[in-house]
Amino acid sequence: MLHRLRALPAVLFVLFLTACSQSQTLQGIFQQSTPHEAYARKLKQAGLAETALGRDWLRAADQALRDSLVVKLPFQEAGFFPADRAVATGLRYQVRQGEAIHISLTLAPGTQAPKVFVDAFELNPDRSAPRPLASADTADLSFRYVAEADRQHVLRVQPELLRGGRYTLRIRREPSLSFPVKGKSDVAVGSFWGVDRDGGARRHEGIDIFAQRGTPAVAAANGYITRVQETPRGGRVVWLADTDHGQHLYYAHLDKQLVQAGQQVKPGDTLGLVGNTGNAKTTPPHLHFGVYRNGAVDPFPFVRRADALTPAPKVLPARLGQWVRAREARLSLRRTPATTATTTAAATRATPLLVLGASAEWLRVQLPAGRTGFVPTKAVLTAAPLRRENLAAVAELRSFPLPEAPTIASLPAQTAVAVLGEFGGYRLVRQADGRTGWVAIRPA
Repeated sequence: MLHRLRALPAVLFVLFLTACSQSQTLQGIFQQSTPHEAYARKLKQAGLAETALGRDWLRAADQALRDSLVVKLPFQEAGFFPADRAVATGLRYQVRQGEAIHISLTLAPGTQAPKVFVDAFELNPDRSAPRPLASADTADLSFRYVAEADRQHVLRVQPELLRGGRYTLRIRREPSLSFPVKGKSDVAVGSFWGVDRDGGARRHEGIDIFAQRGTPAVAAANGYITRVQETPRGGRVVWLADTDHGQHLYYAHLDKQLVQAGQQVKPGDTLGLVGNTGNAKTTPPHLHFGVYRNGAVDPFPFVRRADALTPAPKVLPARLGQWVRAREARLSLRRTPATTATTTAAATRATPLLVLGASAEWLRVQLPAGRTGFVPTKAVLTAAPLRRENLAAVAELRSFPLPEAPTIASLPAQTAVAVLGEFGGYRLVRQADGRTGWVAIRPA
């Protein structure tokens, strides 16, 4: 979808943007609203939602959730907001129950976007409306939340109207619990969730963390001890009620138990010592660690180490916001930055593509008609002129390749231009002074 601009009284935008300046937080005005919802409400109250630009801003927000591109975590992107159109970025990613998702967005120095809205949603399998999870605006563009189920989430990033600039976005997975064995990490896990036990009669409902006998087994969260007991299967066990996350943590096969029922604990407090009691007496010492939330769930995502940072994009910042074209006769735009991913659209060698984001080896680009997708960085080149020519007749220079798009300027016949690309009966041209826009191939 193309986000079309039409002329609006400048004073109206000035008053509106001043009312929503960086020094004022809309979340304080609308306590029950996210910053994005509060801004949308201000649009409607000011009557801007009935204008073409206001409608496009609201439509872009909805489309970012419906037509989101797909990325794998961890993910890092250098991105760009064009100031001349209403845009919103939607990125979808898979999460596991118990993972903490850390999202941060850093605005580049000198950016024109004083307010950017960052919202995370959970997508429902029944395709009902996405469930809001967490949000932020320019006051704090970083937040962390814990995934409650194995689902797809989508992140929407959208600047306020008529503002642009560059940013860096990072999405990483982190553990929601401290590691339950002192001095160890997930590398020490030697038996995982779901493997066969007792010849296939049952499944492993936890993870086994191997360590020397006597290594402290420690509290992985704030809470209190609910049970300290000995059972035939678990041996010496301790149950911890995790008050931060509303779940129970199970420590089994302990050599010694060093807490009592009702005792308050905090992360890192010693609960017992690693051993091999119960049905583990024929195995090396280890801690069987379980997480229970209306039944047992896989503990590994809860304690897996944080994602390492992904490599920084190799694209120069100046390339963000530039027009590029395909090196070959045809170029597929992918839904995911992978050569085997589903194709969302295609471009020819003459099609100009606007660079909106860059990851390690991929660019996120937008077709003139509004569709977006990923293309390999090496598959495109900067849009050098296809040719240079003088306009045969008077032509209207427009913001987009549409007859109703706003007019940037009226160009006299014989105006010298460089043709950067062609799309849908229009040419993208650049004048000698650097001004760029679209002119009809056959002016009316």
